[in-house]
Amino acid sequence: MSSRKFRAACVQLRCGDDIADNVRAASNLIREAQRAGAQFVATPENTSFMAADAGAKLELARSEKDDLALAAFSTVAEELRLWLLIGSLAIKVTEDKTANRSYLLGPDGRIAACYDKIHLFDVNLPDGESYRESNTVGPGAQSVAADLPWARIGLSVCYDLRFPHLYRTLAKSGAEIFSIPSAFTETTGKAHWHVLLRARAIENGCFVIAPAQGGKHANGRSTYGHSMIVGPWGDILAEAGTEPGFIIADIDLEHVAAVRGRVPSLQHDRPFSAPV
Repeated sequence: MSSRKFRAACVQLRCGDDIADNVRAASNLIREAQRAGAQFVATPENTSFMAADAGAKLELARSEKDDLALAAFSTVAEELRLWLLIGSLAIKVTEDKTANRSYLLGPDGRIAACYDKIHLFDVNLPDGESYRESNTVGPGAQSVAADLPWARIGLSVCYDLRFPHLYRTLAKSGAEIFSIPSAFTETTGKAHWHVLLRARAIENGCFVIAPAQGGKHANGRSTYGHSMIVGPWGDILAEAGTEPGFIIADIDLEHVAAVRGRVPSLQHDRPFSAPV
């Protein structure tokens, strides 16, 4: 492929609290995607584990230097000579807090960039589900974009998807691709997943690569699945169902320039005052 074309894959998982099993399942699917021609592979939020509760999460989490999942995925990236986006890992930063941290690993296995999820999922859903991510997670404060061989990618995680100004900032910094690894609930996924992903792509003329957790997990939580790769015109290039597996699509970055030429909204942002 040319320097502006590559093949991307999303790995879809259904993680429990057994880190070794989750890493093994993810690694196997990463290898399958690479054999199918993927040069860039992304995994979902919570790739190493989804714990039963906050206490279990803090007990399982490790510091970055001691995280066995990160070490294992670094080895996989180097072995396969692959750009690998690990959607997020729970990285312990204090005794009672983790960072929900996304890692971009280069083909040498080294960390090319990392991003701590900024917007935390503290909600009460209409069906009675309640989530308080901030109980165990400290928010990030820095947006992150990094250079791939083909284009610049802007990093984000799950609930960030609902904050369009983050993606506008990333696009303005030169991003032509957004990674949005997620573990959307079944309830919110059914209502909003497709439209939000397509909206972020359309608003900014960017490709969106969105791997997801899917199905009924051992901890009782149900996630929506439907990992997606979306083009800059809002077209869905690949979509999963709810089962673990992977999807793959060819990415042509020339489409970004074409779409932004047709609707040059990134050039038309104007400053304005808030209403009084």
